[in-house]
Amino acid sequence: MSPSIWQILIVVALVLLLFGAGRLPRIMGDVAEGIKSFKRGMSDENEAQDKSAKKSKSKK
Repeated sequence: MSPSIWQILIVVALVLLLFGAGRLPRIMGDVAEGIKSFKRGMSDENEAQDKSAKKSKSKK
């Protein structure tokens, strides 16, 4: 069951009423920055795991 166009429009209208057109771009920018930070943290974690795996293989 996918949302119809009317349901999407109602949700968009409610969001605009709650946050206002001026604050919405700032909120979206903050959300985007949070997502970028999360992805950066995940890739840093993967790199750290790769380095530790290479160290353990070289010690064998």
